[in-house]
Amino acid sequence: MNTTQTLEQMQSLRLGGMHHAYKSQLELPLNHQLEGHELLAYLLQAEKQHRANEKTAYYLKLAKLRLPATLEEVECTAARNLSRQQLAILAESNYLHQGQNILITGATGCGKSFLACALGHQACLLGHKTTYMNMNRFIEKITLAKLDGTYIKFLNHLERQTLIVLDDFGLQNLNQDIRLTLLQLLEDRYAKRSIIITSQLPVSKWYEYINDPTLADAIMDRMTANALRIELKGESMRRKKTN
Repeated sequence: MNTTQTLEQMQSLRLGGMHHAYKSQLELPLNHQLEGHELLAYLLQAEKQHRANEKTAYYLKLAKLRLPATLEEVECTAARNLSRQQLAILAESNYLHQGQNILITGATGCGKSFLACALGHQACLLGHKTTYMNMNRFIEKITLAKLDGTYIKFLNHLERQTLIVLDDFGLQNLNQDIRLTLLQLLEDRYAKRSIIITSQLPVSKWYEYINDPTLADAIMDRMTANALRIELKGESMRRKKTN
């Protein structure tokens, strides 16, 4: 079998990483090409990396993150109340393995959504299924699912996600259906899977926002127990970019 046939077989077997790596090797001078075990190991590693990259791209597509943010782009300063050490700990994503929630609060424009999306991006890089929704979209999905009979399917989909990002918590009024769904979501994921919640409201105001004493107790207990809290400070990042 000649090299052309080998490349064609790699393509037919959907070994994209191997195909690209082997083609690159063939373009090198003969005295620079790998041989035997070294070539095999190189091709296998290239295929493994290719599949990992494809998986990450697929997870990022499904996540529908609002912002194309990465942790490397997150600004860490004392003025923002966020240190590089805190971010490094979050980047390790141990909170995902422990089923911890992350509660990100701060004034409008301070970078809450950017940080949440960066953490979502990191989760995808590490091979974790992630879903992003702002609260308005979350409410719309629940309402529609109730109407068309796909509510259980929607809950089952969310249960399969390692990480859920709920953005802009506190901006929309919650009716009883939304409160009950939020409680069910938190109950299903408690100590098993993580939720990142961003809000302009301080956590101390969430009980009042939920506006139902019985459900607020249950929701807040599951939402805040053992949660990591980040209170971003400083001036609006949007305003800084326009100056």
